[in-house]
Amino acid sequence: MRLLLAKVFLSSGLLKWNGWFDFNEQQYDLFLYEFFCPDPVREGALQLCNPETLEYAEGSFSITIVEWFALGAGIMEVALPLLLILGIFTRIGALGLILMTLFIQLAVFPEWGHWWNPAAWWLVVALAIFARGPGKFSLDYILGLDRSDANR
Repeated sequence: MRLLLAKVFLSSGLLKWNGWFDFNEQQYDLFLYEFFCPDPVREGALQLCNPETLEYAEGSFSITIVEWFALGAGIMEVALPLLLILGIFTRIGALGLILMTLFIQLAVFPEWGHWWNPAAWWLVVALAIFARGPGKFSLDYILGLDRSDANR
């Protein structure tokens, strides 16, 4: 389960980078215009641009927020799956992906079609990992960081 979920988010995260510490600037446009200012407007979604003009005010705080979301997603979509792959701080990694999935579902794509495919299975797998723990084939178990009853 850890590897299955990690692959989805890591693949997405790696697309946001051109290399080590080189964020792909085109991702800002994806976040600015597809996620937080879509045309047509997605009812119930977090919209950070002007809803009438679908434009951002030059130098606005909304642009700064979107850029932070883009960079944060790029970092978290790489770091959290790596925690799952290695099986270190696994529950923290799973919790982070639960929160990302909920944010994506509730703020970016609040329609049921997105929920049933693919967000529901991301959430179920992440919840199972969080509840069950990393398992015996993990650094958490080897280092004694997580030896809950579920891992025995």
